Amino acid sequence: MGPAVRAALEITPAAGTYERIVDITTVGRRTGRPRRIEIFFYRCAGRVYLCSGSSGRPVSWYANLLAEPHFTFHLKHGVQEDLPATASPVTDPVERRAVLAEIVADLNQPHNPGTISQPTRLEDWLDSRLMLVTFG
Repeated sequence: MGPAVRAALEITPAAGTYERIVDITTVGRRTGRPRRIEIFFYRCAGRVYLCSGSSGRPVSWYANLLAEPHFTFHLKHGVQEDLPATASPVTDPVERRAVLAEIVADLNQPHNPGTISQPTRLEDWLDSRLMLVTFG
């Protein structure tokens, strides 16, 4: 992994919305076809995570990664690179809470990286879909 790619992945709470948006391509769990979507990524404790919202509704990207954890992580802002990756669901309650607390603190930064208009509460995110991303 080159220095520009590494820098793009090492976002901090100061990073804006634009820098956090990537595409991922998963394998459809029923069709076996590639599925590409846009999603935010987060960096917590030196690791990269995918997380989506607090609605509790099922999301295809998460179900697809549970069925087939290998996917492509597409950097597209500043650096354009397609990175092979593997996703692992974060299921341990203590680990989930710690990671989600960092994500919520990040979302509550004054520059509003997630474009959320009201303060985000950890309690509202505890049932979010959360995946650890490993590259390579």
